[in-house]
Amino acid sequence: MTDVLILGGTGWLSGRIAQRWIDEGASVTCVGRGGRPAPRGSRLVVADRDAPDAYAAVVGQEWDEVVDVSSHPGHVAQAVAALEERAVHWSYVSSVSVYADADRPGADETAPLAVPADDGSPDDYARAKAAAERAVGALGDRVAISRAGLIVGPGDPTDRFGYWPARFAADADAPVLVPPHEGAFAQVIDVDDLADFIVRSGRRGWRGTVNAVGVSTPLSSVLETVRTIAGHRGPVVSAPAEWLRDRGVAHWSGPRSLPLWLPADMPGFATRDGRAYRAAGGRLRPLGETVERVLADERARGLDRPRRAGLGRAEEAELRAALGA
Repeated sequence: MTDVLILGGTGWLSGRIAQRWIDEGASVTCVGRGGRPAPRGSRLVVADRDAPDAYAAVVGQEWDEVVDVSSHPGHVAQAVAALEERAVHWSYVSSVSVYADADRPGADETAPLAVPADDGSPDDYARAKAAAERAVGALGDRVAISRAGLIVGPGDPTDRFGYWPARFAADADAPVLVPPHEGAFAQVIDVDDLADFIVRSGRRGWRGTVNAVGVSTPLSSVLETVRTIAGHRGPVVSAPAEWLRDRGVAHWSGPRSLPLWLPADMPGFATRDGRAYRAAGGRLRPLGETVERVLADERARGLDRPRRAGLGRAEEAELRAALGA
C-alpha cells in the first residue's frame, strides 16, 4: 500500500489531493491544526507547524509521497529537514506569483524568481514561495513543483472566480458591472485538474517544475462564457480602469473588487506558458465545464451570500448610477 503524508489535507486543494489518494487506495495521513476535519478514510494528526516538534508523530515511518501546499517558508523548511530522509517523493504546490515580475507575456518556467525571503517570513507572498521552493530544492531529484495559476472550481473559499457566475445568474435581466477588458486576459485552472495532476505525478514519481496553468484567454471571452452559461440577458456595463480606481474598486480579489481584473502593468501574469504542464500529463477541462460546476456550487451555497471578493449589490448599483448606466 502507498503511504501518503499530506501536510494539510483539511483545506480546499489539499483536501481534494488527500481524497484522490484515498480513492486510489493509499493510506493517507494528514497533518493539520485540527480546526477542520480531514477527508473520511484518512488519519488526522493534530499538530502546530509553528512548534519545534510539529512532525514528531510522523517521522517514525517511511513515506512514499509527501505533499505540501504551505506558503510559509519556515514551515516548509522545517518539514523538509524533519522528513527528507523518510520521503521517496515530494510534491510542492507553489504559485506563478513566485516569479520576479509579470511584465513579459508567455514566460515559461525559466523566468527569474523573486528574491527568497531569507527571514522565513510569509508576509511577501512571492518571496515566501521562492524561499519555500528553495527549501524543497534540498530534496534534489525527488521533488515535483507545481506553480499554480488561479485555482478555481467548486468550494473555492476566495470568491475570485465564483463571483462572476453568481453575479450573472443572480438577476438575469439586470445590468452587471464588469472591468475594462481590452487587452486583458484570464488564466485559470480547475481545482480538480490540479489535484489529479499532483496525485498522478506522485504516483509515477515525476520530477520537475511546471506552470500549472490553464489556457490564457481574453477576459472578454471568459466573461462572455460565464454570462452565457449563467443565462444572463441584461446589459453588461464596462467602466474605465482609472474611474474604478478613483472610486476605491480593487483589482483581482478582496472586498470592493472586480475579480479577474489585473493592473495593466502585469501583462504576463495571466499569460504564463503552460506547455510543460501539459507535456507532463496535466489535463485541462474546457472552461465551460468548470463554469457549469462553479455555477452549480454557487447556487447550492447561495447566490447572494456574503463574499470575500467582489462587489455587493448596493456597491455595484451605486457605481453604475455614478457611471450613468
